[in-house]
Amino acid sequence: MNSDTQRTLRFLKSWAINTLAVLLAVKIVPGGHIHFTNSSLLAPILTALTLGILNAFIRPILMLLALPLVLLTLGLFMLVINALLLCLVAWLLPDYFRVDTFGAAFLGAAIISLVSVALNILTGGARVSVQRRPPPPPPGKSGPGNGPVIDV
Repeated sequence: MNSDTQRTLRFLKSWAINTLAVLLAVKIVPGGHIHFTNSSLLAPILTALTLGILNAFIRPILMLLALPLVLLTLGLFMLVINALLLCLVAWLLPDYFRVDTFGAAFLGAAIISLVSVALNILTGGARVSVQRRPPPPPPGKSGPGNGPVIDV
């Protein structure tokens, strides 16, 4: 498979994962504070596409500007950035997607993040690796050549 085909498949998989994550966020957030204003299938697809584009271009700029807060909060401020992007998607697509409150956007961003990470790990798209290292030798038992050094 050539690199263009791989990139296209990776993009389509990412888009499908984001669409599913947005659909789950709409269903899970209580009170219906995040919802599609259009009942067509186009609404979740456009919402996920717009969110993906904003995540690719606007999110890095916001993360750079908010880097001190991200570091200070040990990365938790990234949820605020994700919530702001979700609100921006709702502002850009008022005919398809709506977020009523920032609290709902925050909860929706947390759900979208968790679902996206879980699905990326399950589908093999995550940049996560697990390595098993041999355990260190128990203390007190030293093998040959590991004894005390005596300088003369």
